[in-house]
Amino acid sequence: MPKKKVLIKGGLIGGALVIISLVTIGSLLYTWAAFPSLTNTTKDSVYFFVRTGSQYPQVYMDFKKSGILKYERGFDWVAKKKEYNANIKPGRYLLLKGMSNSQIVDVLRSGKQAEVKLVFNTTRYFDRLAGVVSKQIEADSSSIIAALRDTAMIKKYGFTTDHWRAMFIPNTYRFLWNTSAEQFLDRMNLEFKAFWNKDRENRLKEIGLDKFQLMSLAAIVQEETIKPEDMPKVAGVYMNRLKMGIKLQADPTVIYALGDYSIKRVLRKHLLFDSPYNTYVYPGLPPGPIRIPSLQAIEASLNYQKHDYLYFCAKEDFSGFSVFAKTYNEHLINARKYQKALDKN
Repeated sequence: MPKKKVLIKGGLIGGALVIISLVTIGSLLYTWAAFPSLTNTTKDSVYFFVRTGSQYPQVYMDFKKSGILKYERGFDWVAKKKEYNANIKPGRYLLLKGMSNSQIVDVLRSGKQAEVKLVFNTTRYFDRLAGVVSKQIEADSSSIIAALRDTAMIKKYGFTTDHWRAMFIPNTYRFLWNTSAEQFLDRMNLEFKAFWNKDRENRLKEIGLDKFQLMSLAAIVQEETIKPEDMPKVAGVYMNRLKMGIKLQADPTVIYALGDYSIKRVLRKHLLFDSPYNTYVYPGLPPGPIRIPSLQAIEASLNYQKHDYLYFCAKEDFSGFSVFAKTYNEHLINARKYQKALDKN
């Protein structure tokens, strides 16, 4: 075969191989970019978290560790092609099963997060509040605890250390996941102001309490009963005592003053403990809430039941409900029944 023909034939074969290679590479890149990549999961959707301050290598490594991508190298190629490495936005992102790498990168680049439904309820301790909240947003518990204990931060929001618990209204809130401890407090302050709207402010004037006094009352009500049905009635007892100038004599305030929640039965020696929070010693409401009260306890205190009762104690059937009395003698009879039941147990 003439040399010229060999060269032509070789060139054709080489050209064909180049074309095949280009087609193969093009097909591979198309597959990487456009074919479903989020397939290695049994769930219809997954959340992917990008931590604040993360650089692209960390994000890519997190994807590899998660094992949810079929085409991991393809994600890397698409991410660099779309310059995602220069557009890292922290947050919590909802990714749907069957998404391509191109779609995944677009979601991450957009910064459009899936909001978190942050929930917290009544609690005695800020440490527990921090623990609950830190499981739902990016801020860790130590940073939240530090913020909660920061006196400068407390002053910034116009609170005192005694009133501080009043700012936290238990509810369900929508948050962005990448929320810092200070941003959490900023939001709680806004929610506190929103909660005390004109209607509730007018109600406070009607009953003669300010916000902090109301929250102090609600905290006592919260400690006194586990039954929402009894809360307005219990609040009514304490409101009657306040109006008549009778000491509240609420056992939970004594336990709070002593700082010992292992006490199951308050004794005479406990009642004599000198603290402004001890409502057996000092008249009126304590200086601030003895816990973060629930929304139910707050509303029950704000809309307390009007009646003539001045006393209550737990029912002897241990149902969790309370029995109420108008006179001290009636109360003693009820209290003895409960004590007898306790002794029997």
